[in-house]
Amino acid sequence: MEELISRIMAASGLDESLAKKAIGIILAFLQKEGPAAEIGQLFAALPGAQDLAEAEGGAKGGLMGAIGGLMGGGGGVMALGGQLMGAGLSMGQIQSVSKEMFAVGREKAGEDAMGAIVGAIPGLGQFV
Repeated sequence: MEELISRIMAASGLDESLAKKAIGIILAFLQKEGPAAEIGQLFAALPGAQDLAEAEGGAKGGLMGAIGGLMGGGGGVMALGGQLMGAGLSMGQIQSVSKEMFAVGREKAGEDAMGAIVGAIPGLGQFV
């Protein structure tokens, strides 16, 4: 997990606290929305992922999260973006964090697992 945090910090310019928060929000979202088997592979490949997901799983995205919720049930990727913006990330930082997280995911859990996750969550492909 330390490698992921360091890479996120380098790619996005976030400090460690905000990098951890962003990772946790994304992991919690993936755990809720993604296919269980592949999410299990990803979490197994990233020790500490479960703890970060649980720490941030209750985070709400304020107004952007509410708008995302109005745009489609649970909000999907829009709600995720709202949560990340609510945590203080810019759109550019969200894209940097997402791309780097999925690059690390491909390295650790494999292309097949990450491809299945991206394929299962509508709209996610535009961020990774």
